[in-house]
Amino acid sequence: MTNIGILTRNPHGWATQQLTKAAEDLGHRAIAFRFRDIVTEIRDQVNILVRGSRLENLVNIVLVRPIGKCSLEQAIYRMDLLHLMKKYVPVINDPTSIEIAIDKFRTLYLLALNGVKVPLTFVTENEHRIYDVRDRLPRSLIIKPLFGSRGHGVFSIRARENLEYFEDLLWRIMFYLTDMRAVLYIQEQVSEKGEDYRLFIIGDRVIAGMVRIAQRGWKTNISLGGKPRPLKKIPTELEELALRTCKIIGCEIAGVDIVRGDDDVLYVLEVNSQPGWRGLQECTRINIAREIIRYLVEKAKR
Repeated sequence: MTNIGILTRNPHGWATQQLTKAAEDLGHRAIAFRFRDIVTEIRDQVNILVRGSRLENLVNIVLVRPIGKCSLEQAIYRMDLLHLMKKYVPVINDPTSIEIAIDKFRTLYLLALNGVKVPLTFVTENEHRIYDVRDRLPRSLIIKPLFGSRGHGVFSIRARENLEYFEDLLWRIMFYLTDMRAVLYIQEQVSEKGEDYRLFIIGDRVIAGMVRIAQRGWKTNISLGGKPRPLKKIPTELEELALRTCKIIGCEIAGVDIVRGDDDVLYVLEVNSQPGWRGLQECTRINIAREIIRYLVEKAKR
């Protein structure tokens, strides 16, 4: 029997329940815990204690689920702790890949440097510098926070006939964001169709995929009302792109978001290193939680 640690913000959440049941069905045990359940004891030795038990005595492997909202101090501590955990048990995903995937800027430039198509993007701390490149700005833009998920804090602005109004609105938004000490992350909206692909990767396989269709506006996130449609046969070009993306970022379990642009080119939008799959499970007969548990058990054995 393999003891599988599930490090999550919500031990009672849907995904944790699915993983716990899948582990039990396969003859293993899932142990859910939070960062607040951990004490690190440092003296001549270093011990990670989960509710009083040493980590390596409690579990054989740890799956990292969503870390949750946290302060900068908490974020640094939690990532340091994940790196420390690796010295005692395997951690999936590797903390370095989590650090990369959480950071949209780092993810995007690594993909671009490795030849993966990504939307035209401009990143700066200074709104005045955007005007240095205003002639290259697309007329349909998405502005995102560097750190975030589920489409929160993401909005679009488009230039129609009134270019002066578009530039004035863009300036006002950028000024507000930089005044709040935010980094400006401005990206071309490469598709007007209001749909994209979510592919779920475990190891070297794309085990399931769906098309996400926006119901209101352009956001396709299931948590914001996007509707999933089965992708019964995943095109080879999509599969290869998703696997290549995960290899670059270093994720073993991930959700990769891809969009087919209006120019018929496939672009990678984001990589989620702690993906949910509730919407995707509605689109596939594959028991995703079981596939995750099987992968973790094999990983723990190796």
